[in-house]
Amino acid sequence: MTKISRRLFLKKAVAGLAVMAVSPSLLTSCDEAEETNRKIRKLAPLAGNYDVVVVGGGPAGFIAAIAAARQGAKTAIIERYGFFGGMATIGYVAPISVFALKNELVIGGIPWEFVKRLEQMGGAFIEWPKANIDFDIELYKLCCQRMILEAGVDIYTHSSMVGCEMSGKSIDSVIIENKNGLETLTSKVFIDCTGDGDLAHMADVPMQPNPDGEVQPSSFCFILSGVDTDSELLNKCMYHNGINGPSQCRPVREKLLAMKEAGVDLPDFGGPWFNNVMHKGSVAVNITRRAADSTDNRNFSAVECQLREDIFTFARVLKENFKEFKDCYVSSTAPQAGIRESRRIVGVHTVTADEYVNTFHYEDSISRGIHPIDIHASKGTHQTRIDLTRPAYVPYRALIAPEYPNLLVAGRCISTDRQALASLRVMASCMGTGQAAGAAAAQCVAKGCAVQDVDTAALVATLKEWGAVL
Repeated sequence: MTKISRRLFLKKAVAGLAVMAVSPSLLTSCDEAEETNRKIRKLAPLAGNYDVVVVGGGPAGFIAAIAAARQGAKTAIIERYGFFGGMATIGYVAPISVFALKNELVIGGIPWEFVKRLEQMGGAFIEWPKANIDFDIELYKLCCQRMILEAGVDIYTHSSMVGCEMSGKSIDSVIIENKNGLETLTSKVFIDCTGDGDLAHMADVPMQPNPDGEVQPSSFCFILSGVDTDSELLNKCMYHNGINGPSQCRPVREKLLAMKEAGVDLPDFGGPWFNNVMHKGSVAVNITRRAADSTDNRNFSAVECQLREDIFTFARVLKENFKEFKDCYVSSTAPQAGIRESRRIVGVHTVTADEYVNTFHYEDSISRGIHPIDIHASKGTHQTRIDLTRPAYVPYRALIAPEYPNLLVAGRCISTDRQALASLRVMASCMGTGQAAGAAAAQCVAKGCAVQDVDTAALVATLKEWGAVL
């Protein structure tokens, strides 16, 4: 008997396009189920039948899709924007952090292949010894696209996932909406790389509790042009290699804090961080900060409006108070505000801060992390930071939920506590878990097994063959 996700909404193919919500209860008869399925297929015709469907084309998603396809799985990727890259290209979050510790790679394999290829295209600058990656946003998009298409992945861009169909705890299909209307994609295995755990949420996967409602704030990043990037100030702060001092620009921070103390009406801010975008005179700016719930449309929309006002407030303040910015202007704002924290699944295992900081090695370790535990206060200008002395580990069990046989997650929505997430949310770490999820999904297809029954020793062997550092 088929269960339709209670969050599945379908547009009726009639005049007025009235919206119909499918009942949340189990359908009461096979005849009723078949009739409902027939109606759904009429409204959302089958667009593709796959081995692996990846939802979300960010750092976890595009790597997961490549990994699955390279192992022979017929793979599709769904992305609501018209390009890939996630927070790098949608949020202007730079640099890609962190690939190495003391010149030794921590995240390898397909993610590092992507970095090297982007470098060859003239779109990346590797900041050793941490191997933070400065990048050209537009070449990043192009490199993603090329690698995805070369792997043979079918792409569904400009497509939003609006629902899923399930049999018990198994996901049968996802329904997307785009200019073609509603369409259905079926698959043997699904990978949720949405960041917010959207597919897992639709499938009623339990999420980590958040009793106090606290989440790290969103930041709306933007490009300032007309900046003196040759100045001593910018040369010291826009490279995040750990050699030239802290990443945040301390002189600007201290001036802004003094202005607030003197009664100047400034919004809350973080950093600020000025980031190299590989074009003289331009920097990506990470300074704005407001509490936001990215899983609530009304809240997130309202906060983005406030953050956009903040962008131009800070651009004016920089222009008026620092000679390095006297000719600056906002040349581009990110398509959306950046998100640090939202939903995380309750996995078979939840990575804790204690395990993470103490570099606990799991039998099923499939990826690593070396970025500091970095918690931004949702109000004010405070930031808590704990540096790691050794690379931490991520177990395969954090990518799967109990009882859901064909769902994996990767990226920001994996099973962690808030403190471990504050490190693992960064893009290099997301790429690492995406690589593991894609490899595991292809293995499930080849073996005909549930995600809980993956041979983790074989999975680790595959990842090591690709160059993963485990």
